[in-house]
Amino acid sequence: MKSYSDIVGDGGSNVLEQVVAQRRAIADGLAGVDRLVAVGSGKGGVGKSTLTMALAQALLSRNASVAILDADFNGPTQAHMAGLTGAPWVPDAAGRLAVPRRADGLGVVSVGSLLGAAEELTFSTVSSGDQHTWRATREFALLAQLLSAVEWGELDYLLFDLPPGAERTLQYAEFLAAALGPRRAAFLMVTIPSDLARGVVARSLTALAAAGAPAVGYVENMAGYLCRDCGAVKPLFPDSPVALDAPCLGRVPFDPELAALCDRGWPERGSALAAVEAVDGLARRLEAAVAITSKPAVPSTVETPT
Repeated sequence: MKSYSDIVGDGGSNVLEQVVAQRRAIADGLAGVDRLVAVGSGKGGVGKSTLTMALAQALLSRNASVAILDADFNGPTQAHMAGLTGAPWVPDAAGRLAVPRRADGLGVVSVGSLLGAAEELTFSTVSSGDQHTWRATREFALLAQLLSAVEWGELDYLLFDLPPGAERTLQYAEFLAAALGPRRAAFLMVTIPSDLARGVVARSLTALAAAGAPAVGYVENMAGYLCRDCGAVKPLFPDSPVALDAPCLGRVPFDPELAALCDRGWPERGSALAAVEAVDGLARRLEAAVAITSKPAVPSTVETPT
């Protein structure tokens, strides 16, 4: 019997060819997307998903074609915020899934369109109680299927709403780099002004840089709150001494009306909101910071242990 150290390559299973084929399918599916922007944060609860939607709205107002992939499969929110809850996933004539779109052209692919408000995403298993050992593998397999099976078409921007967690951000960076080549996806990190959040995001920035996928910048959400009585933006958190090793592309104040827009499915853009105006500035700076990277070289090999 061969030991693990005796196995060369994939041991004749052809799994390497399958992985290469999958990566080629992903690259082909995204060939018409000019800019891939992954919006992440090592910390949950910083408003990452809200900012992703607000950023999509701002880019639309600049006449960009935009779609969102809700990569947070366990806590999908983009379908609700886009007003696309219950939107069907319909295959086209070629068998690829059409992107559900709103009337303004924004496309959103989110499992939140398929799940009820209190329903979780589950995977079938024959090993009860052991999902923790392989769930991440199945989630990335689902991500690969969506990237290759959806008809993304020609887009100026595809925004990824990533799940929280510093390790998850790194995993997505490694996955996208392996499937599409280095620097194909730009990472935009989201923090709030607190020491705790900035410390966690700092670790995510360090991990991304070490993986060869440094973030193009970060946005500071909840940077003060809008006082409705006087119209001024007032401090919400004390000043933090924690430095982040990336350029700040924008600061967005907290505004309860922005949260209300999200709860209603964002029926209108609400351009008069201070938070929306701040995200408009973020969109301009992001456009300058992220180069068009469509038509990348397709990875042809897969590194494996021998």
